Amino acid sequence: MAEEKAHYHGHRQRLRDRLIDKGGDTLADYEVVECLLFAGQPRGDVKPLAKALIKQFGSLGAVLAAEPRALQQVAGMGAASIAALKAAEEAAKRLAREEVIDRPVLSSWDKLLAYCRTAIGREEVERFHLLFLDRKNQLIADETQQRGTVDHTPVYTREVVKRALELGASALILVHNHPSGDTTPSRADIAMTEEIVEAARKLGIVVHDHVVISRSGHASFRSLGLL
Repeated sequence: MAEEKAHYHGHRQRLRDRLIDKGGDTLADYEVVECLLFAGQPRGDVKPLAKALIKQFGSLGAVLAAEPRALQQVAGMGAASIAALKAAEEAAKRLAREEVIDRPVLSSWDKLLAYCRTAIGREEVERFHLLFLDRKNQLIADETQQRGTVDHTPVYTREVVKRALELGASALILVHNHPSGDTTPSRADIAMTEEIVEAARKLGIVVHDHVVISRSGHASFRSLGLL
């Protein structure tokens, strides 16, 4: 017991001190996970669990984005620990969103892409996301319109346009993710986009772009000449 205690005695405090005094960039990915797990497991050595999570999912981002049911499969992960990780993920999403909300998004394109990647880039199933803009191209709302399967999301043009009118939006940016990692637009993606663009145009709503997001990249319909 004494040997076990000596192994990690004071480790938590040293890690916290390093985070606070020297900054988060001095911590390895697994050490960041450790700090998060402290909230869920007030006692004990969580370093092995943190390393196991990184090994299982591949990266810090993937650990935070993992579905609760997947996290439950890792030995040592209980409800409190899962909640700590999901709270960190939500905080990251909200921080990224604050970088684009109420700002002209077309002049903050890199920040917008970073937000989209944080919000849906690591999803295990496809999500169709809508960014609603006002006349100044400022983001007034962002919503998930549909959630689908690993390779398909049903999108209803009528619902897209209806929601834009409800919010008084003057423009839209369509965003959806490809869990496969390949951001090449499919024929269905192209056909769906054309349908939404045409329906929106008749009501004076502009579709600025359709962006396909993955864990590591993106594809812009406008840049590809598809819009």
